[in-house]
Amino acid sequence: MAFLHLAVLILFSLGIDAMIFTLQNRCNDTIWPGIQASSGQRQLMKGGLELEPLELRNLTAPKGWSGRFWGRSGCTFNFYGEGACATGDCGNGLFCNGAAGEPPASIAEFTLDSPLDFYDVSLFEGFNIPISIIPYGDSGGCPSVRCEMDLNPHCPKNLLVRGDRGQIVACKSACTAFQTPEYCCTEQFQNPDRCKPTKYSQYFKRACPTSYTYANDDPSSTSTCRDSNYMIIFC
Repeated sequence: MAFLHLAVLILFSLGIDAMIFTLQNRCNDTIWPGIQASSGQRQLMKGGLELEPLELRNLTAPKGWSGRFWGRSGCTFNFYGEGACATGDCGNGLFCNGAAGEPPASIAEFTLDSPLDFYDVSLFEGFNIPISIIPYGDSGGCPSVRCEMDLNPHCPKNLLVRGDRGQIVACKSACTAFQTPEYCCTEQFQNPDRCKPTKYSQYFKRACPTSYTYANDDPSSTSTCRDSNYMIIFC
């Protein structure tokens, strides 16, 4: 595809110390991706941008970058970029500028060149928009992580988040909804032997088996790669 060739050309022009994130909106509506770099890392695109349906954008990042991406929905911003979103809001502005997204939100997380790239799709803070990570430009052996199903329509009733018109806009995780040690794997439940999947995390896991769904879910949800670029697909 043309955008992949363009990404490779950009990569070569920047040198081997840069890599490419390609963000694509396959949703029926406009979304506003949020980006939060880890502490000490460079913020990309001031932490936010707008993507219309089928639009894609290439973002360059230092090879050792780490941080997270998520989709914001139902946003309204004025000429100055001030406003709010129904889900994933990050400080009432188009540009998150280092602020985290408000749960629930589906998150793509990355730690690059450490010395491998580590990445996952996290539903630990809940779900709002389908999100997938597709490596490209690598040797071909790096796994994709896909959460393509819309979990909102069948979200358990006590996890539902509704918008201004009563429509379902997101699905909380049990930790976000109940804030108890049992569901957040804190206090007496920090021990892996006691921190187990719940019926709520299993709802997420059945729909998105490669996603991170509760605190001890790393073995089945963290993927690794080397010297790759990454597509982040919404919906």
